[in-house]
Amino acid sequence: MRVDQFDFELPADRVALHPAVPRDSARMLVVDPAKMSAGEPPADHVVTDLLDFLRPGDILIANNTRVLPAELVGKRTRGEAVAKVTVNLHKRDATDLWRAFARPAKKLKVGEQVAFEAVGMEPLIATCEEKGEAGEVLLRFEVAGAELDEAIKARGAMPLPPYISAKRDHDDQDDTDYQTVYAQHDGAVAAPTAGLHFTDELLDNIASKGVEIDYATLHVGAGTFLPVKAEDTDDHKMHAEWGELSAETVAKIKKCWANGGRLFAVGTTSLRVLESAAFDGELKPFCGETEIFITPGYQFNAVDVLMTNFHLPKSTLFMLVSAFSGLDNMRNAYKHAIDNEYRFYSFGDASLLFREQK
Repeated sequence: MRVDQFDFELPADRVALHPAVPRDSARMLVVDPAKMSAGEPPADHVVTDLLDFLRPGDILIANNTRVLPAELVGKRTRGEAVAKVTVNLHKRDATDLWRAFARPAKKLKVGEQVAFEAVGMEPLIATCEEKGEAGEVLLRFEVAGAELDEAIKARGAMPLPPYISAKRDHDDQDDTDYQTVYAQHDGAVAAPTAGLHFTDELLDNIASKGVEIDYATLHVGAGTFLPVKAEDTDDHKMHAEWGELSAETVAKIKKCWANGGRLFAVGTTSLRVLESAAFDGELKPFCGETEIFITPGYQFNAVDVLMTNFHLPKSTLFMLVSAFSGLDNMRNAYKHAIDNEYRFYSFGDASLLFREQK
């Protein structure tokens, strides 16, 4: 499909720079293709109204990845010359290897080391193993695994999306705001943003209604922010992300379906894991990288209802939601959202999408 079919005019002031307070007070636009085909507009709600759309016996699957403070500032020493280098980690290749975007990349050569310092701590040393396009580098750290994760946490800053960081400075509140309340497994460099709307109280109320809550893991990479440069979706190379869906969670989902319940996915990241696990038509445990690229025409095998934020024009995520609820329906829904001043993207409002039946 032509990428320009997923374009729309988004006013700059619609991109949210801060989240709603409290989290679950954000607006939520409900998109039901069956009702829209009958002439009804999408319905305006708030996130706490999610309870009205869940039924006892349903299951809700969220992404429990934890965002690492993946922006690191270090020094490169070349003889007597010292240069400041900032890196944004975006994909782990091994226990001691991270791919990152370096600024300015020209200050760093293959084989050179960067020392990331913190007050009262030994420097964290990384060697540049490779250099790629657009400032990408491959860094090998002198420590690995959990020790490296803790070292990054001690020295790094929360990596806000570029469309936010370009407009305001990072503040301490971002460290809380850009993390879900149920974050558990370190590894993401961007938040699974639909999950940012959930509070402990909302989760308790959902469980009290008889809805199962369980989790998948997808370590969201910085590739989620990359624009689609191809003119046709067939020519776009999707970024890979590591995900996992356990056998125990698969069993719970199948039990839900057997009893007539529905699968609600919190966020496109949860959906990507679930659909990767059901790619051949049967839901199975999954562990590994996924490059699944979902565009209109895709046959969904797992998810019945999707809660997600509002996405940017010509993005792979707008393509995904258009595949889920129909391109015309989503274009109309986004026009409604823009006309009614919904807030877009990571810190923005939510939408609740029902799957288009074909």
